[in-house]
Amino acid sequence: MKEIILGTAGHIDHGKTSLIRRVTGTNTDRLKEEQQRGITIELGFASLALPDGAQVGIVDVPGHEKFVKNMVAGASGIDLVAMVIAADEGVMPQTVEHLEICSLLGIRHGMVVLTKIDMVDEEWLELVQEDIAEFLEGTFLEDSPMVAVSSATGEGIDDFLKALAEAADQAPERSPINIFRLPVDRVFTMRGFGTVITGTLASGQVRVGDTIMIYPSKVTSKVRGVQVHNAGVEEARHGMRTAINFQGLDKAAVQRGDTVSTPDALVPSYMVDVTVHYLKSNKKPIKNRTRVRFHSGTSEILGNLILLESDDLPPGETAIAQLRLDTPVTLVRDDRFVLRSYSPVRTIAGGRVLDPAPAKHKRLRPDVVDGLRGLLDAEPAAIISHHVGGAGYRGVSFSELKVVANLSDKPLNGVLQGLLTDRAIIQTDKENRIFIHRNTFEKLKSEIRDLLETYHRNNPLKIGMSKEEIKSKLPPVLGVKLFNMVLQGMAREGEIVQEDRTVRSASHAVSLGIDQEAVKEKILTAYREGGLRPPYFKELQRELDLDGGRSRDVLDMLVEEGKLVKAKENLFFDAGAIQELRQRLAAYFAEHTDLSAPDFKEMTGVSRKYLIPLLEYFDAQNVTIRVGDVRKMRRG
Repeated sequence: MKEIILGTAGHIDHGKTSLIRRVTGTNTDRLKEEQQRGITIELGFASLALPDGAQVGIVDVPGHEKFVKNMVAGASGIDLVAMVIAADEGVMPQTVEHLEICSLLGIRHGMVVLTKIDMVDEEWLELVQEDIAEFLEGTFLEDSPMVAVSSATGEGIDDFLKALAEAADQAPERSPINIFRLPVDRVFTMRGFGTVITGTLASGQVRVGDTIMIYPSKVTSKVRGVQVHNAGVEEARHGMRTAINFQGLDKAAVQRGDTVSTPDALVPSYMVDVTVHYLKSNKKPIKNRTRVRFHSGTSEILGNLILLESDDLPPGETAIAQLRLDTPVTLVRDDRFVLRSYSPVRTIAGGRVLDPAPAKHKRLRPDVVDGLRGLLDAEPAAIISHHVGGAGYRGVSFSELKVVANLSDKPLNGVLQGLLTDRAIIQTDKENRIFIHRNTFEKLKSEIRDLLETYHRNNPLKIGMSKEEIKSKLPPVLGVKLFNMVLQGMAREGEIVQEDRTVRSASHAVSLGIDQEAVKEKILTAYREGGLRPPYFKELQRELDLDGGRSRDVLDMLVEEGKLVKAKENLFFDAGAIQELRQRLAAYFAEHTDLSAPDFKEMTGVSRKYLIPLLEYFDAQNVTIRVGDVRKMRRG
């Protein structure tokens, strides 16, 4: 069964509410103030079943200029517009503004309803019809049907219903995108039901029992009940006027302008990249950083329009821009929006979303502008490649790609599989489904090559660079999984060699000069002869008259090569002596459970100067563990 949302539009007191009451029997002016003043202030709702079984949800919007923001909230979710124009007045200011808003929101189907024909004669009616036809030239309603009716007498109502049925049949089905989104247009409480929200289901579906999240606050709740056209249902789908009540949700936790969706499906952002059309009816160009009112879905948010291409935008022109907002929004690609001026308030521009959660851009950057312009009519693969490339080392998750590409799971998986097969993108985290661009991967490899080259040049006697030091010199957003993946890939390709925690270029080899070779032999001899009673290194430098810097480099190299063992600062042992002592400890613990300091002194014959450092070294190496005043052999 097809679900269509029909929205009214038009000037105040042109008969929108009376028309709806005539065809549905519902008075959409539900507020006492509306009924007393005879004007629509808030959104009103009704439903109508067409002869072919199609269900029409009707949104009645205010016509008064003071309530245009409410009109925009209602028009955001409609499929068809009924532009209502009173025969006794013709085209009026809000007729013009409402048509501009519908056009900016991407509405392309509808009809013109000429009301109050009982108040004019035939000659006047013909003049008004000609005037309206001229007004609609060049608009999306230019070739739409025009129906003349009287809500008071019922004349022309059958023609209206017939035209509505034909328009509903021609209106395209909404794309069943699987991200459930319901922009909230009303919030209230009902005894026995708790908090209830209403809205037009923009995409996806919602079922009784689903867990939902309110955006941007990220409050969660569970769906207790769902109604469509005042009837309880188990599920509501995209395009339906829907009411939902929740378990344990405080009314204060949700308000008009919020969006209801599934947990963590949307990305709140203070910035939005857009293509913006500045209406031709504006009298002067709009300047960069102009304060504006941003309307999307049912929300109205203040912000600044940042023109990325120029310092101003002339009337009738379209440009790439970024909106920087005072509070976050949760949008997806291709969402439509309207901009109204800060003061005095009137509709000035609108357009569609290119990137719903971008980084902050610098102005007048051709690469930024060209990249965003390339998204206008891009295929899904190009859109995804653009966003993955722009994310750099941070990468982009699968859920984020659903938002920026506006794709459901199945088609998105298909596009990603093609890009992965072509190696255009790389998956760096299978559990969280994070992707980076191939160019980013290659850039990271290049950075690591440069780091190692510089390190080897500055430290020719060191075998390699520690992994921790390499990562510390790379951008902090770089994840551990990506870092390790790149190192493993470079090792497989023979570019680098990983040894324990050390990394070196495959071409790097320590090469000592003649004088350094002599220093190396002196140091090795001294430590081999010292055994478990070696000299402290500073003493050895003085004794052998060694150059401080060069001898320390040689010492570090011997430690990296595993020929010397560092026990603590300035105290080193011959690796062979330590290995022999480790074997003696193993033999001791084969017959004893505890090792005291005196026992260890008797085993080694060393003074306290070496005794404590050696005990602490074996503790640190997980050979022994201290328990009170004794050591025990570590197991496992």
